[in-house]
Amino acid sequence: MNAQELFLEQYSTQLAPGSHWSLLVRRGMQMRLTDQQGGANVGMLFYNPTLLSEKYNAPDTLKCQHTFKLTRGHCLYSDMGRIFASITEDTFGWHDTVCGNSHHSHVDTQWGKRSYQTQSNEWLQNGFDAFLVELTKYRLKKQDLASNLNLFSEVSSDAEGKLSLSRQSVAGDRITLRFEMDTLVILHNCPHPLSKAAEYPRSPVLIELQKAAPLQADDECLNLCDENRRGFKNNALYHLGM
Repeated sequence: MNAQELFLEQYSTQLAPGSHWSLLVRRGMQMRLTDQQGGANVGMLFYNPTLLSEKYNAPDTLKCQHTFKLTRGHCLYSDMGRIFASITEDTFGWHDTVCGNSHHSHVDTQWGKRSYQTQSNEWLQNGFDAFLVELTKYRLKKQDLASNLNLFSEVSSDAEGKLSLSRQSVAGDRITLRFEMDTLVILHNCPHPLSKAAEYPRSPVLIELQKAAPLQADDECLNLCDENRRGFKNNALYHLGM
């Protein structure tokens, strides 16, 4: 296989700490994200590229699968009842989708204010602003934001219901998403809003894209619950153009 054929089959890149990215991932592709050094937090949002008002819906994703966490076997739903992606592999076991994004106030309070104008690439980006930069490329605005995924971050509550960031990934932890429809993916590698790390987290994340294996009748995500089977049927109807 020559280099051109190889790039047609797969693609990989590094998502640097504090950086952001967006891309269109086609149905039938998979994205594997690997925390390179431990302690990363990948914020992620999904949109339908042909109907940008359709976006990731965290409440429906959780309630229809009767869960507070996301892990292998779970599907990631849109607000139209369709499935953007399925989690087919997960070594970490818990991913947050309720705590939202870090803002500049979180970063300034925890690690001090550092701007790009004064520190260049050593500045401290926050998740909210990182998302807005990417959304602008598609004529989307802050009102188009939704509650996002926070991959590699486990959140727990105490007896009074107060949430805290209780665990993050170690070097080599990975998660694989299989895309069930064409999806505009918006993502960043910025700290979790509940992070109390002594230093601004700086773990790069490896992103690998390649074709996924075809969906089978015994698929774990398809058969997790009745709602997931309905979600896949909604996708089938959508892809029939109806």
